[in-house]
Amino acid sequence: MTALNENETETDPGTRAGTGTGAEPLKIAYSPCPNDTFVFDAWAHGRVPGAPALDVTFADIDITNGMAERGEFDVLKVSYAVLPYVLDEWALLPCGGALGRGCGPLVLTREPGVDLTGRTVAVPSERSTAYLLFRLWTADVVPGGVGEIVVMPFHEIMPAVRDGKVDAGLVIHEARFTYQNYGLHKLADMGEHWESTTGLPIPLGAIIAKRALGDDTLRLLAESARTSVRAAWDDPEASRAYVMEHAQEMNVSVANQHIGLYVNEFTADLGEDGYAAVRGLLTRAAAEGLVPALAPDALSFP
Repeated sequence: MTALNENETETDPGTRAGTGTGAEPLKIAYSPCPNDTFVFDAWAHGRVPGAPALDVTFADIDITNGMAERGEFDVLKVSYAVLPYVLDEWALLPCGGALGRGCGPLVLTREPGVDLTGRTVAVPSERSTAYLLFRLWTADVVPGGVGEIVVMPFHEIMPAVRDGKVDAGLVIHEARFTYQNYGLHKLADMGEHWESTTGLPIPLGAIIAKRALGDDTLRLLAESARTSVRAAWDDPEASRAYVMEHAQEMNVSVANQHIGLYVNEFTADLGEDGYAAVRGLLTRAAAEGLVPALAPDALSFP
């Protein structure tokens, strides 16, 4: 996946078709990763009856996080870590995102067992859930603290670790399945640490929509996302072309692993455990001074 500059967009003209509601298409941005294209395929291509039409832009999570803070677009896929900064203007949809077990970010190094004290670490974003999980992990296991944090597009991180440009890298997405191709070693799994210390699933990516759209539209958006993911589960082959068109160098097997890991029951509905995980992450992060504290009703949905 190629990260877009903040002033760039990559729009798929094929996603403008849809049954829609007769209104202007809603502007949405999500990643070209298989989990997102799988979830949104039916909706983006007009196969969710009554759903609003979508004008889709593909962008890296660091870009969409910035878009949320600037109030751009109508619907966005963002990191849960950005929610404390934007929930006055945006509402968290109870479905469509990425949250689960055994799917956390990894810390990779060239050699096994590296002590990260004072070391340079590449991360995909300092406003990402991965980074929050990393900071909570280092607070527990790297008491001396790491050194410099370098932000770079996630697809550049493994080559940078391999080539010795950084001492370690925090990786997400399909890197879980491909890091050994770069001769790298897994130093730690942020998800394992989170689950072992909290018992909760791992919050990764959230779907948010502008509160100004109104409660009725927000409920319609949630139902449309839920229907779209269920349609993808019912007929996985229907989304295959869309998924692989945007998966870039990923092969079908890796794409299927990616979808299997990140699209699960929490994608259809966060439920009690999902909301507990989100609150738990953001409460612990706020206690560490990493994010602002959430208002009591910040995660409420119409």
